[in-house]
Amino acid sequence: MRQIKDWYQTNEKSVSTISLIAGFVFDSLTLQRIDNFRDNLWLSLNLLLVGICIIFLNREVEGRYSHESWKHFWLLNTLQFGLGNILGGFFILYFRSGTLSASWPFLLILLFALVANELFQKRYARLVMQLSFFYLAVFSFSIFLVPIFLHQIGPFIFILSGIASLGVFWLFTLLLKKLIAKRFKESRRPLFFAVMAIFFSVNLLYFANLIPPIPLSLKDTGIYQYLSRDSRGSYIIAEEKRGLLDYFSFHETIHLVPGDSLYAYNAIFSPTNLDTRIVHEWQYQDEKTGEWMTFARIPLLLSGGRSEGFRTYSAKSNLTPGDWRVNIATPQGQLLGRINFRIITASARPPLVYQVKN
Repeated sequence: MRQIKDWYQTNEKSVSTISLIAGFVFDSLTLQRIDNFRDNLWLSLNLLLVGICIIFLNREVEGRYSHESWKHFWLLNTLQFGLGNILGGFFILYFRSGTLSASWPFLLILLFALVANELFQKRYARLVMQLSFFYLAVFSFSIFLVPIFLHQIGPFIFILSGIASLGVFWLFTLLLKKLIAKRFKESRRPLFFAVMAIFFSVNLLYFANLIPPIPLSLKDTGIYQYLSRDSRGSYIIAEEKRGLLDYFSFHETIHLVPGDSLYAYNAIFSPTNLDTRIVHEWQYQDEKTGEWMTFARIPLLLSGGRSEGFRTYSAKSNLTPGDWRVNIATPQGQLLGRINFRIITASARPPLVYQVKN
């Protein structure tokens, strides 16, 4: 066992890198639905495990047993593994929920926390750092768990999620006061400022629309030149036939006959019983100023519970040539996705490729 411990300490960075990659792969394959009981139970158990490790690890620091003991070794590595699982799972769930162009600051925070968890293991001896990671995990969890329970989303629900996270964390600190009183008293002031910094930073990102609108997630989207619904409820869509190089372009090129319509289609997952609204915002880019101008905002209803996502669409005609985009967002402006395309005027309709969306 001593040889195993010595080998680990020598190859710690390599093992941490492998653990990071393995955690991402495992979470991406197993975390399928944000309202799935098994997935949330797995995240909850990891949070519980991390809390237990924090308590016993810091009881050890207060002199219960040696820093070089096997208990210290396993507690520290279990704490790291548990936080890595939680933060990796949250990163994947939040990444699926929003578009990178709008939500990158919050995703960057989660990614930084995940990487820091792997690279700075020795700094876990500091209680403030342990509890800061723990509170970020609790807050991130409550952001999507509270809407699932209340079947609502919006600013009020987000604020309620933040209050719930502070409540859970406060109850945890009461336990720390009894079990590791000396360590907690030494860290109380810096811990307060660390938790408040996380709380207000996440709130700032939310009200700046830089947090994905979790628990909603965009499953499918596209811009089409034909759309209809058959008797079975399936959508029949059609788009221009494209070459291989077209799939590497940042926007679609659409040859549109004047007067014809375009259809913005999407499938959005929402948890069971969470019925809400989304908005399709059609915008064009002004050639002179380069600014994006809103052509139309179309509110749409969204029903929850369908694993493949609730399907809906909007249609517009009389679109001018140039660069366009359709923002798929919540009424508050949180971006789920974006369709970029360029319209070129055509004298005849191009050949279309049809497919069925079930």
